[in-house]
Amino acid sequence: MPFPTTKNTTLRNPLSRTVLSRFMMSALLVGIAAGCSNNAADATSNTSVVNAAQTKATTKPSAGNDTTVVKALQANLKSSGIEETIVSAVPTDVDGIYWVTAEGLPSFFTDKAGKHIIQGQIIAVGDAAPVDISAALVATTAQEALKAVDKKDMVIYPAKGETKAVIYAFTDADCGYCRKLHSEMDDINARGIEVRYLAWPRSQESVPKMEAIWCSQDRKAAMDQAKIGANVQGPSCANPVQEHMALGSRLGVRGTPAVFTETGQQVGGYLPAAELAQAVGAN
Repeated sequence: MPFPTTKNTTLRNPLSRTVLSRFMMSALLVGIAAGCSNNAADATSNTSVVNAAQTKATTKPSAGNDTTVVKALQANLKSSGIEETIVSAVPTDVDGIYWVTAEGLPSFFTDKAGKHIIQGQIIAVGDAAPVDISAALVATTAQEALKAVDKKDMVIYPAKGETKAVIYAFTDADCGYCRKLHSEMDDINARGIEVRYLAWPRSQESVPKMEAIWCSQDRKAAMDQAKIGANVQGPSCANPVQEHMALGSRLGVRGTPAVFTETGQQVGGYLPAAELAQAVGAN
């Protein structure tokens, strides 16, 4: 089977749950097209200022969730006929700007009144180099969310010998570049990288196959078969596929494979084993 011409395959809109989630995913997809990439990590990195920006954590250490902002944002969404659950709103180094986490949505910024939803990066200038104040927040959100996923709910391919790095990969059995990544699993594991798979079916048609993998008695064997194009079937069972899809949406995943480090940094997209090892510091 020929592989697709891009390194990630775009998430299709039927998986978006509500008016707001569809709107936000549409905005993300426009950004991807403008960036000439289906790689979520690259989609917004299309200017020299952004490329040059360093990252910086911007949540104030002594400040936690501002429930006033949460309630205001929740009320404003409801007034617009939008039902979403806002988890937290944390102040940033930018006065009056908060970092919002919501169930099933990519994180975003809002103002103190909760009247505006702001997507994308904020670049601070004025010092010796521009600073991307968004990237560290995105990574922290991903790190905490991925750490909370129970290992028994993932399909794990452990490192051979010393574990030098751990990656989380949102995957789809029918995705060409997911299959290409999986075909290099022995090499990846031999380089000391543990791979933890989470389910990310790109369409409703792929959901049954992903559920079959997670419901199989031997998930790794089922995954191996699915990655070579076999029609995997399994019994019905309680499985985490829908939870993984919601988590991926919250982390801004919009294509597969979507690869994250333990620190929450998204490094791809498909990368050959040697490049992946370099990207995650497993050389």
